[in-house]
Amino acid sequence: MNRREARIKAFQILFQMDSHDITPEEAIGFSFEEENVHEFTAELVYGVLENKTEIDEEISKHLVNWSLQRIASVERALLRIAVFEIRHIDVIPVKVSINEAVEIAKEYGEENSGKFINGVLSKIVSD
Repeated sequence: MNRREARIKAFQILFQMDSHDITPEEAIGFSFEEENVHEFTAELVYGVLENKTEIDEEISKHLVNWSLQRIASVERALLRIAVFEIRHIDVIPVKVSINEAVEIAKEYGEENSGKFINGVLSKIVSD
């Protein structure tokens, strides 16, 4: 599994947790079934959960005319992953974290999800 696939799995896990009231272990079980959880996926999921308050505050202060609760679950999960990567994983270039979030948003989100995520993340990194 490459990092893109690991990010998608992390996104799916966080999305499930956001949409349903389930534990990380339950969401991971649904996403991986018989497979072992990928190390990078686990790092993203647990990193987002451990830093969720800080991450959500960072996202919220860069939203214009939106609240974090109004953002669709797809965008919220992807923003959380990207902000975690940008703030806590130094070996991943910021541009890669942004690009990955935008590309996954284009695949799983609405028509303008990629643009929305790019705009918010651009504000965060330029602050």
